[in-house]
Amino acid sequence: MPTDAELLDAAAAAAENAYAPYSRFRVGAVVVTDGGTFPGANVENAVYGSTLCAEAVAIGHAVASGVRSIDTVAVACLDAGRVCHPCGNCRQLMREFGVRRILVRDEHGRPQALTLEELLPRSFGPEDLAAQ
Repeated sequence: MPTDAELLDAAAAAAENAYAPYSRFRVGAVVVTDGGTFPGANVENAVYGSTLCAEAVAIGHAVASGVRSIDTVAVACLDAGRVCHPCGNCRQLMREFGVRRILVRDEHGRPQALTLEELLPRSFGPEDLAAQ
């Protein structure tokens, strides 16, 4: 199993492949599952609403490979010293797949592990629909 620092390095490597001609904000992500790791990079679009976040691309990569449960998502951006947290849509997507840990680098470049509950408290999930 890779270390947290190695996972964040892999996410940064994925960010090198980002398609970000408009914002120039390159983000990479790596999804960790029992079946392996799955990278993703953000893909911008001239119609900003069609942009795909790195986390969503990595999760989609994993799902297309048959994954239905995700342990960890590592997220890195290439702007030195910048903390890069998942957006609200990606947090909700992570909720769907039961992500246990989210890895980011803190303002000093050190790995920081967060829980989904910390990033998305009182969230709505699949079990809320089952009650209907």
